[in-house]
Amino acid sequence: MAEPVDAWWRRRQWSRGTAVPYAVGEFRAEWASWPVLIRQYHPDWNHGVVLSQVPPVAEVLLTWECDVGHVFVATPAEQRSRPGRERRRSVWCPECAVQAKPQRWPVLPEDWPEAVPVPQRAVRTVGRQTLPAAPSRGVPSGPSGAVPSTRATRSGRSGRSPGSIGRAPARGGGTGQSVQRTICPKTPRLPSGESFPSACAPATASAVEAELRAALSDRFAFTFDHTAIRLDRPFFDHVEAWPDIILPELRVAIEYDSTGRHGLEHVGPRQETDRRKDRAVRGVGWEVVRIRTGRLPALGPYDLQVSGISARTIERLVDTLRELRGPLFVDAYAR
Repeated sequence: MAEPVDAWWRRRQWSRGTAVPYAVGEFRAEWASWPVLIRQYHPDWNHGVVLSQVPPVAEVLLTWECDVGHVFVATPAEQRSRPGRERRRSVWCPECAVQAKPQRWPVLPEDWPEAVPVPQRAVRTVGRQTLPAAPSRGVPSGPSGAVPSTRATRSGRSGRSPGSIGRAPARGGGTGQSVQRTICPKTPRLPSGESFPSACAPATASAVEAELRAALSDRFAFTFDHTAIRLDRPFFDHVEAWPDIILPELRVAIEYDSTGRHGLEHVGPRQETDRRKDRAVRGVGWEVVRIRTGRLPALGPYDLQVSGISARTIERLVDTLRELRGPLFVDAYAR
């Protein structure tokens, strides 16, 4: 059961028999790959306990402040699991996550009586503040201090009859049933483990990935135009995986991982997605080499933890390829 930080600290002092149960910096490596949480944490609001003194699995209630200024209480496990599959900075704060959700109009039945007013969507006047010291953010208000209403008049919507206000369009010919998830049919019928240029693979959006590809192309005559690997089971909506760089001759997939601009990439549940992808690729006879930056931990036996792409990083990558497939086989493709 989670407990306040002061009670947790006293209990650890008693159980360990020392005034400082965890030294400063003891868990620095565990928190290094979570730069957003390091920025959100303030020792002054947590009885002077430094974040590197808190085990990531501790059931303790810590006080955090997001970039917007919302102050909230959460355990380390709750904060580390917040990103999920979302790619917004607001996912790190429960208040920002609520405000970022789109507000939808209520769905009215076909026989809604004309005499009954249309329900209005709720408009939050202020955010949830878990601490009295949380800074209040300005909200535009009317003369009486109330937030202006966003009500829609019965006939104020152009091109819509009063009876259709708030009514969602029907899908599938008015059946109202959700569309089932299907596997993309664009994947060619190839044996499992074959690589190919995919029509569904996203275009390269990382300059670092392009730099890494160019550095390998200068040294080796590999095939660099393949973008997908045929799997033997579905991976989300496809039966193919899209590594950053595919080396068909070596059957090696190279991934470049960083925490991204907002610290959301390859952390939390997304790290488990990376592990699942690696298992799927290895299951069809390939090996995965991940280049991990931003102090991300290694996920596989051949992953490289580096600070960035440099000549030394390329040399380490080449040595790893030689270790995987043998120096004679790899050097046979050298330019």
